[in-house]
This record gives sequence, structure tokens and C-alpha cells, in this order.
Amino acid sequence: QVQLVESGGGLMQAGESLKLSCAASGRTFSSYAMGWFRQGPGKEREFVAAISWSGRTFYADSVKGRFTISRDNAKSTTYLQMNKMKPEDTAVYYCAADATRPYYGGSSFSRADFGSWGQGTQVTVSS
Repeated sequence: QVQLVESGGGLMQAGESLKLSCAASGRTFSSYAMGWFRQGPGKEREFVAAISWSGRTFYADSVKGRFTISRDNAKSTTYLQMNKMKPEDTAVYYCAADATRPYYGGSSFSRADFGSWGQGTQVTVSS
């Protein structure tokens, strides 16, 4: 089991930047993929970005070119850098660990693949 703690949420103006962090513990961090999801008001939780154990990155079309996911294995932490933020980015952001597929070399990442979740952090973007 992996424990995850997010930090870095807040209230932003459109066009500004924000960086979220997610600290993991419990298993060998470098062996599994990490992801970020978000859930806006009245919406389903949706995929935002993922980073494989080897550093390959994947993004939802809605954030491609604006958001960057990264990881620091020495700190067991993954990050989500959000630039050029928009009001539609307003959501609770969750980090998640795909720890049941260590050293996964594929490119398919769905919500069901992530078995461990953080508590979420609120991001609000005003226009």
C-alpha cells in the first residue's frame, strides 16, 4: 500500500502558475507510475497527467502544453506544474499511484489502474 499526501493548492488568477506536490511512502517509489486526476464541481474525476516509472509522460488534451508532470525519485515526490491556468482548471486535484503494475512499460493509464490516492487539494482559478 502506498500513502500519498498532496500539497500546493490555492486560489489563482487566470494566466497564473501553480505547482502541486505529492509525497509518497510505503513502496519503492521509483518502480511505479504516478498520476494526477481532478474533479471539478459536478463533474466526474478525470485524468490529467501520468508519469511512468521510467519518466515517460502522458497528458490529457485539455492540459497538454500548459501542465508538466515530473518526479523526483530521491524525494519520493511527484509534481504537477500548471501554467497559463484557466477557470476551467478549477477542481480538486488528486495524485495517485499505480503501484500494482511495477515497471509497467505500456502507455495505458486509466483511473482503475491507480490503486492508491491522496486526499486531494483544491485549486481555484478565477477569471
